[in-house]
Amino acid sequence: MQQTNNQQMPLQGTSDTSLQADDIKPSSYTFPVGREVKLGPGGRQPKIELKNAIGHFKTITKHRWKVRRNCFKMGLYWQGLTHDLSKYSPTEFLQGCRYYQGDRSPNASEREVNGLSLAWLHHKGRNKHHYEYWIDFSSKDSSSPFGVLPGKMPDRYIAEMIADRVAASRTYRKDAYTSADPLNYYLTVKQTPTPMHPYTIEKLEFFLHMLADKGEEETFAYIKNVFLKNKKK
Repeated sequence: MQQTNNQQMPLQGTSDTSLQADDIKPSSYTFPVGREVKLGPGGRQPKIELKNAIGHFKTITKHRWKVRRNCFKMGLYWQGLTHDLSKYSPTEFLQGCRYYQGDRSPNASEREVNGLSLAWLHHKGRNKHHYEYWIDFSSKDSSSPFGVLPGKMPDRYIAEMIADRVAASRTYRKDAYTSADPLNYYLTVKQTPTPMHPYTIEKLEFFLHMLADKGEEETFAYIKNVFLKNKKK
């Protein structure tokens, strides 16, 4: 696996050393409790209620609109148009309706009830803006548990991941949202070691820190004009 230096360097095109990933300090992120979801008789899946189906459809559609807007600002037009279309597939949509929360992902509720989320397993294998999509097996590195290794994400999907995280924070935090929320959420759920390629971690943390420090408009402009400049979209 590719190793990174202990000292983080700024991305090309900036000399602002205040935006280094190593400068990120732990923070807190308060997770909503969410509504209780109970299994049906005999451990069957919860019934789909019409109000939850409508609520879930509105949530994922609003989220896609926010991601599309963010991607367009980065110059990622096709990715903005096609982002998260798998959420409307039966495997993901029906589970989302059953475990609908409104203030957090239904995948979290499904995982709490069943121990795993079928919707998430389907989703992460079809959407390249999730770092989990790029995890694969390797027989060349015996130091990794079970030979599982994270692959390096292409830059355009790292950018879409940023757009997605910002939109998700806006969707669930609503009026309480600040540009520091994506960073605070990441730091709260971050695993050690993180199952991401070192390059992906470096860029993700750099941009989350930039978001918290500089805001969305400046960060998206930097991604478009510097990070993705002259790269195939």
